[in-house]
Order: sequence, then C-alpha cells, then structure tokens
Amino acid sequence: MKKTMTNQTETNLDIRLARNADDLEAAQRLRYRVFFDGMGAVPDPEVAAAKRDFDRFDDYCDHLLVIDKTKEAAGEECVVGTYRLLRRSVAQRHEGFYSADEFDLSRLENYQGEIVELGRSCVDPDYRGKAVMQLLWRGIAEYITDYKISLMFGCASFPGTDTKAMASALSYLHHHHSAPDEWSPKALDSRYVDLKLLKKKQIDSRQALREMPPLIKGYLRVGGVIGKGGVIDHQFNTVDVCLLVETDNVTGRYQRHYLQDAASMSNQANT
Repeated sequence: MKKTMTNQTETNLDIRLARNADDLEAAQRLRYRVFFDGMGAVPDPEVAAAKRDFDRFDDYCDHLLVIDKTKEAAGEECVVGTYRLLRRSVAQRHEGFYSADEFDLSRLENYQGEIVELGRSCVDPDYRGKAVMQLLWRGIAEYITDYKISLMFGCASFPGTDTKAMASALSYLHHHHSAPDEWSPKALDSRYVDLKLLKKKQIDSRQALREMPPLIKGYLRVGGVIGKGGVIDHQFNTVDVCLLVETDNVTGRYQRHYLQDAASMSNQANT
C-alpha cells in the first residue's frame, strides 16, 4: 500500500495511509482515547497535556487509517481505526523497532527479506465490529504485497497484569504456537515473564480461547506464533507477547478473500 494508493471503500469507510501531519495527529488522538481514556493506561506528562498518544517512532512509521467519510465531509474527527507499520529497512535508518524496548530482536536478523513491525492498533469504540478490522487487514495485505514483506511481527497485548488470570491462554500460546528458535525474539532478561504457567496436559483449550484477546486470535488464524517469554507493561496495564506471522499465510489465505470482496463491492457500485 503505497502512499499514493487507491482507496478501498466499504459503505461510508475508506482506508489509506496517513498523508500529512494532520492525519497523524488524528490517529494519535484516537490512540489516546482508546488506550488512556478507555483502557486506563497512564500517559507521560507530555502525552497527557497533548491528549495525543505519540512517541519517537511515529515520525518515521507509516500509519494505516480507516476514515469515516461522512464525518470527514462534516469536518469532524474522522479517523476511526489505525495501525502503525514500521519496515526493517526504515527502522535501520532510524532508531530501530519499538518492540526492542521489551524483546531481544537480534534473532530476527536471521529472517531473510523485508519484515514489518505492526503496533498501536486500535478502533474507535463506536465502530467496533468486523467492518473496520476487515478494512485494516485488507490494508495490511496490500502493504505486504507492495513492499514484498515476508514477516510481520509486534507486541500483542493481554489486558491486565495478573498472569494467573490468563494462565490458560499464555500457556496455550507457549505450548502450541512458539516461533522457531532460529528467528524467535526473546523477552529481555530484565523484564522476562515465563508463559509456561501450566503443563500442556493441564490446559483447557476452550478456556484458553476464552481468555485470548480477539486480535491475537485473529493472528493465530493466519499462522501466528510467539517469541519466548512475555513482558508486563505497567504503563499500559497489559501483558505483552511478541507475535509473528509469516506473510505467505496472509497473502495466500486472507488477501485473496478481502481483495475479492473489495472487487465485488466495486462491481456492485458500478452496476
């Protein structure tokens, strides 16, 4: 998905990459409302004063946006979904990856080709449902194709910091969805939290899936795997895992489905 992409449309929603500072600030305001107002994360003083979630990585990332065209036409706040995308080739020219604050990513150097870090994913509470997430996934699939990305990864979060309350899900990920050793990130020693809270035979799979956040379940459906260990993020009140997806699974199983849907809608609009 280049910055000059053709918009993909679903009813009153468009998806595109941020084009300017105004777009970026709108995404940051949405992130603030979701993470700090809605989820109880604790902002830094500068973030609290601005009412925007921002950090040093934002200026050199790509920002995928879902736009409510009706609100945009009315001059209202119109960004209703967002994802932050950082390619390795870009990170190497700047300050690296955001996830490196929590995970040792050195083994990812063994993974050939372009890779992309996904993060800061959120959807406006008034738009929670399949439409916005499907658009975001379409955008990611197109971005993967445009930049020939072979692996996507990032911190994926469980709400709360009580690992015992999510023991089934964390143990399920450890036993059933561990990344290959040769390219598996590992939680930094100073922050390492063991995910093997239950033995494999003790896990109730149904309970594990009930504990699993929907976004993580979505990644698992396209072959997602996790690195070694987790991290407790006290600022955002989450337990984080490093989740990785080889993009052949996305482009093969999901891109075709979503792009066919888009083509179908386009055809219907022209008839």
